[in-house]
Amino acid sequence: MSRKVILYIAMSLDGYLAKSNDNIDFLTQVERPGEDYGYADFLSTVDTVIWGRRTYEKVLTISPEYLHQDKQVYVLSQSRTGQAGHVTFVPDVQELITTLKAREGKDIYCDGGGEIVAALLRHGLIDRLIVSVIPHLLGEGIRLFRDGRPEQALAFKRSISYPSGLVQLWYDKATATPAE
Repeated sequence: MSRKVILYIAMSLDGYLAKSNDNIDFLTQVERPGEDYGYADFLSTVDTVIWGRRTYEKVLTISPEYLHQDKQVYVLSQSRTGQAGHVTFVPDVQELITTLKAREGKDIYCDGGGEIVAALLRHGLIDRLIVSVIPHLLGEGIRLFRDGRPEQALAFKRSISYPSGLVQLWYDKATATPAE
């Protein structure tokens, strides 16, 4: 079985990852004691994490515990190279995914941001999307799905709704292309 690239991410109901200033405080409104929305189970299925540079820098400001010390972490960056601890900086997402999929291992977790998601979609590299929709309208900010990507058919897998109002949507990349 080959490794899958899985986008596991949250967005506002109107499709934003964050406010224009990278503020993600709206995510906290669905926090509930003892509820992780399947995150721990999901993490057990992956051994690699991919972030864009801005997402990585945001994670550093929140808490170093989110750096996934037990996983290989790659950060897509045009300005940084080399390594910082267990984090490797790489410039090209397409080359990275090709290399990672050629190796044995668990699935590959992409956690954004918008630029990396756009690049992965542009190259057809996301195998599964797990999108948690937060019941909040941001009005503007950083969009999860940017314009300029090719049309892509998805196959619905499941949806899960939670008492907090969060709805989690699971889709796989469809094997057939959309009709013209």
